[in-house]
Amino acid sequence: LLVPLSLSYDHRVIDGATGVRFTTFLVGLLADVDRLLKV
Repeated sequence: LLVPLSLSYDHRVIDGATGVRFTTFLVGLLADVDRLLKV
């Protein structure tokens, strides 16, 4: 399953590296559904 994901942010407020870290975290979370649904 392929899910398009895009992220936009204001470079005056958020550094690009921070955006990449967040996107990587989110992709990892979505890729591991068991971890996402674990209570």
